[in-house]
Amino acid sequence: MRNDNSPPPPESGSSIDPDRPWFTRRATLVVGVAALAPAALAGWVLTQAFAGTGSDGPSRSTPLSASHSTPSPGQRDAKPGSTPGEGASASTSTSPSASQSTTAAAPAPAPAKGPLAGKTVVVDPGHNAGNFAHTDEIDQQVDIGTGRKECDTTGTTTNAGYKEADFTLDVSRRLRTALEAQGAKVVLTHQADRPWGPCITERARIGNEAKADAVVSVHADGVSAGNRGFHVILPAKVKGGAADTAKIVGPSRELGERIAGNFARTTGSAPANYLGSGTGLVVRDDLGGLNLSTQPKVFIECGNMRDAKDAAQLTSPEWRQKAAQGIADGIVGFLGG
Repeated sequence: MRNDNSPPPPESGSSIDPDRPWFTRRATLVVGVAALAPAALAGWVLTQAFAGTGSDGPSRSTPLSASHSTPSPGQRDAKPGSTPGEGASASTSTSPSASQSTTAAAPAPAPAKGPLAGKTVVVDPGHNAGNFAHTDEIDQQVDIGTGRKECDTTGTTTNAGYKEADFTLDVSRRLRTALEAQGAKVVLTHQADRPWGPCITERARIGNEAKADAVVSVHADGVSAGNRGFHVILPAKVKGGAADTAKIVGPSRELGERIAGNFARTTGSAPANYLGSGTGLVVRDDLGGLNLSTQPKVFIECGNMRDAKDAAQLTSPEWRQKAAQGIADGIVGFLGG
């Protein structure tokens, strides 16, 4: 029997239980929706996990640590635009050895090695090829202690025109190379890098100011044909004006003897047959380059440019190399190498 206070019967097809109160049915609906929410959220998360794997962004499957590393404390504390160390600790990605290598001082150059290490030799290429165009300048008189002489001269030539100045500069450069190979510091009085000169007074001064352990002036003679061979010129004992050779006469002779012996042995050339009595040694007091020197010094006349046989040697690069080596060997022997 129907109670008149009960709700009307449900419409056909309704799933609502007519025996349950309306608020019970509402609670059931709320519970059902609440139950569906976690499932929907899970589905959305799964969709996002598999989305965005194209070229517009990094794959979500890539571990976070691989593409976005966690900043170090120092990086987190650093101000924009600052470098590690400015309000932050240095990045751990920089190794101590790397930073130290950029601040380490450059190593000091290795000291020269060889028997002549610590020694200074001045090499004086006789004359200057430019002197021929500057005769007025080189004719000026200079004081050499025992008198006055020309500032410099042109030097001689072979009959074919090969200049003594070109010969002396070539041998001097070869001599420098040989001496440097033995550890010496070598100073050339000039390298034809000036239009004329230097004067004989300046040539002497260069050796003195360098405090050279040995000075050699390279020359070739220009006497008549038939006079052949080399000779070494030694300073005489002189005193006058700026000249005082007393202290260098003895060591200069020893230097000259060493050079003469080694030059003859290396080049095969004989001592001059026209002066020096076959010794290859001559003493002179009229050369300003010797008179004004305060360091052991000699001149060497390597041969006679006016003799065809000597000239053939002097114009040979191979012979000039031997000449330079013979002089160098003499200097090494003199300096105790």
